[in-house]
Order: sequence, then structure tokens, then C-alpha cells
Amino acid sequence: MTGLFVVFEGGDSVGKTTQVALLGAWLADRGVPHVVTRQPGGTEVGAELRRLVLDPSFGDVSPRAEALMYAADKAQHVHELVSPALDSGQVVVCDRYVDSMVAYQGAGRALGQAEVSRIAWWAVGGLRPDLTVLLDADPGDAVARIKDKDRLESAGLDVHRRARQFFLDLAAAEPDRYLVLNARWTREEIAAAIRDRLLPMLP
Repeated sequence: MTGLFVVFEGGDSVGKTTQVALLGAWLADRGVPHVVTRQPGGTEVGAELRRLVLDPSFGDVSPRAEALMYAADKAQHVHELVSPALDSGQVVVCDRYVDSMVAYQGAGRALGQAEVSRIAWWAVGGLRPDLTVLLDADPGDAVARIKDKDRLESAGLDVHRRARQFFLDLAAAEPDRYLVLNARWTREEIAAAIRDRLLPMLP
């Protein structure tokens, strides 16, 4: 693959969507061919899976069923959108990827990090990001900001704290592949740090 795969990770309400949009606008200004997308979602199949996995009106969903729906979304997303874009030389900017599934379903919901990790990486064919931007904040503050919570946002602080620690442990283990930023910096400060890290990597 000749493109560049950039993923944004972190807890809920840390500003991932804002930074994804800002990065997409910067790439557009530079004339860099790119795709901005998200997981779950990003494809027609993924949009339905997103609705199923996040809508609390569906009631009690097994954590294992939840994990498998996330895996199905990722498999379709990589097959239909991510891999073709990378093969054509584009920069793919994605809001959440495998780390989120392992953090929330493996660590957060305590299904077993190793087991969920195997399922998630199998689903995406082992496709790893070139850079993962981790926006870090205390979930006690971040999740409290959300008024209408979806199923995952309503899972309880313990789930979110375990997920946060998992993200931080991943980044500490592979510092060359991660950029960890304080999500409480201004959006301009965060965007500038991301651009500085990304600029030498652009194809």
C-alpha cells in the first residue's frame, strides 16, 4: 500500500471528531488526496451496525455480540473503503479503529484483551495505522459532558477508566507509532502538534 493511514483514538468526548475534521481540512488545503471516515460506520453496512451497537433502545446486548458487531464493521470498512483508498495513494484519516475495540470490549468490558485483539486484527486483515493520535483526558470529566449518552457512553466510569489505561499502555509500548496529546489543550494547539508530526510522513 502506498497511502498513509492515520487513526484518532481516545475516550468519549475528547475532541476526536473535531480534530479529524481539522486534519481533513488541512489536507484539502494542501491538495493532498485523502479520505475522512469513522468506525463504527463509514460504509452502508457499517452505518447499520453502528445503529445496532450504539442505540440503547435495543436493550441488553451481550458484550460478545457487541464485540462481534464492531469486528464486522471493521472488516467491511477496511474491505470497502480503507484498503482501496490506501492502494490508490490517499491519506486515510479515521475516527477510531482496532485500539478502541480492544480498549472498550477487551479491557473495558473485561472480555479479555488478547482474545478481542485477535478477533479485531483478524477482521481488518492485520492492517495497522502508520500513526495513531491518542487524545487523552480523564473520563470522569469527559464522559460527564455528554448529555444524551449512547450504549457505550452509558457503560459506567470503570469501563471508561480501564479503556483509557489500555490506550495509554499501548502508546507507551509503541511510542514511534503513537502521538499522545492532552485533550484539554486548545483545539488549535492539538491540531498544530498533529500537523507537525504528520508533515514528514505525507506521501
